Amino acid sequence: MTAPVFVVGHFDTDGGGRYVLDGPEGRHAVSVKRLRAGEGVVLTDGAGRWAEGEVDAAEGKDRLIVRLGEVVEEPVESPRLTVVQALPKGDRGELAVETMTEVGVDAVVPWSASRCVTQWRGERGLKALGKWRATAREAGKQSRRVRFPEVADAATTRQVASLLAEADFAAVLHESGTEPLATAGLPVSGDIVLVVGPEGGVSPEELAVFEEAGARAFRLGRSVLRTSTAGTAAGA
Repeated sequence: MTAPVFVVGHFDTDGGGRYVLDGPEGRHAVSVKRLRAGEGVVLTDGAGRWAEGEVDAAEGKDRLIVRLGEVVEEPVESPRLTVVQALPKGDRGELAVETMTEVGVDAVVPWSASRCVTQWRGERGLKALGKWRATAREAGKQSRRVRFPEVADAATTRQVASLLAEADFAAVLHESGTEPLATAGLPVSGDIVLVVGPEGGVSPEELAVFEEAGARAFRLGRSVLRTSTAGTAAGA
């Protein structure tokens, strides 16, 4: 089992190379994980910088003293995989973000498609976006990642089209695709962008806009996947 991951805002230590992990992360380490002296941990900023450490001591209920090793930076993934995820109903959006994080997706772009039942507006939209970002953070920790997925602001169809136009490989997961995504020729570097439609599917108008931007339609298989699982299957 790899060492548990904790998110930190800095890597500053005292003169003896010891780091104090406190606050919510420290409480989780001491009171939930019940880490003790001699056990290993990984501290990361979630943006690629990380360091291995060994627990020196646990103090109270929310302070872990860690003897920290060298801080290193994980290279940015190449090719970089972005999934444009149409807004699902209920908590299926968080499920999609969680599982896409686990399979290694690098960025998630929420998309307000025309056939989305759910629409993010005002405070409700900001709250939903916050949940997606919190899910990416927690799933990143659980899956032992040190570079968590970026969750962008909600995008319009035109904004998604611009993203597709700049990609090195752009695909829309759609039943009209004649070629399986598994057989597509993918670039060895650059940006890969996949579009996942809502429960009602990508509209003909949206598909036309995306095709004009350079995206091709591909299918995943014979069965129809939920919008909350298609991105995970495609990323894998």
